[in-house]
Amino acid sequence: MTMNAAGGRRRPPTIHDVAREAGVSRGTVSRVLNGGHYVSPAAQEAVNAAIRRTGYVVNRHARSLITGRSDSIGFLLTEPQERFFEDPNFNVLLRGCTQALAAHDIPLLLMLAGTEDERRRIARYITAGHVDGVLLVSSHSADPVAEELREAGVPLVQCGKPMGRGSKVSYVAADDRDGARDMVRHLLSLGRRRIGIVTGPLDSPGGVDRLAGYKEILTEAGLAIDERLIVSGDYSRASGEAGAERLLARAPDMDAVFVASDLMAQGVLTALERAGRRVPQDVAVGGFDDSSAALAARPQLTTIRQPYDRISAEMVRVLLAQIGGEDPAAVILPTELVKREST
Repeated sequence: MTMNAAGGRRRPPTIHDVAREAGVSRGTVSRVLNGGHYVSPAAQEAVNAAIRRTGYVVNRHARSLITGRSDSIGFLLTEPQERFFEDPNFNVLLRGCTQALAAHDIPLLLMLAGTEDERRRIARYITAGHVDGVLLVSSHSADPVAEELREAGVPLVQCGKPMGRGSKVSYVAADDRDGARDMVRHLLSLGRRRIGIVTGPLDSPGGVDRLAGYKEILTEAGLAIDERLIVSGDYSRASGEAGAERLLARAPDMDAVFVASDLMAQGVLTALERAGRRVPQDVAVGGFDDSSAALAARPQLTTIRQPYDRISAEMVRVLLAQIGGEDPAAVILPTELVKREST
């Protein structure tokens, strides 16, 4: 801060103070603060050093009046609020996106819209210009908020492949189908032949693609697709438990189960234990995500690792590029089989 003329309380440093300290013009400082376009590396370093020395903080409100931007991003979760606290994947994504945006000095606003009223309020808030873009996380494809934001021209990047929106929506996704194929191959390599599956929601790309990968590998192995071995869940622990109970009732000879999320797999383990089935001796269990739920499970889960750090970083990169005027983009990242005690 800078002393006033009377030697009293110091005022906050201004852009003029930064320019004087750096030995450059006010316009050069302004260009550095707005992305560094048409600024030499030496001048940019001088300005950044002056900012550190003076303690200058950008007046975001004033800058937004000039640029028409809010200098903030929304993280929109269109799921019931309890899912945010139950499912560890959402927290991992939120933390990764927050860290990626911090490198650009951009704050992230968490928005939960699990009901129709919440979705309407959030959509009004976003389309009023309170954020420059949205990172969307949803387990379901039938998401009216996403379509409304797209039609309103709001820059948007979805976590997971969109269904029914074509190539007009940017997205970043793990390769769900290939991850499922790897898990089913692994279960087959252990000699298991009666392999069940608890899918994710079948109105979501993850649910559809993981089921498709499961079927593809069984077909390649010459095994018939037995519909009694297929049940669906909603990625919650309770749905995994209920799904395992249905599988055991319909196919008591099941010797393995591929579960489309680690959280659901915890529920599957509970149901198997209650039924007196040993894991992995009687029934091998494979999950998907490699979340904290996989390590907390007993036994610890063999699973498919989604690269959440890379997913978060790519979502931010693609969104900032779109805000900067680039076209929508799609990024698909590879998964990895992680072997633990449940298989």
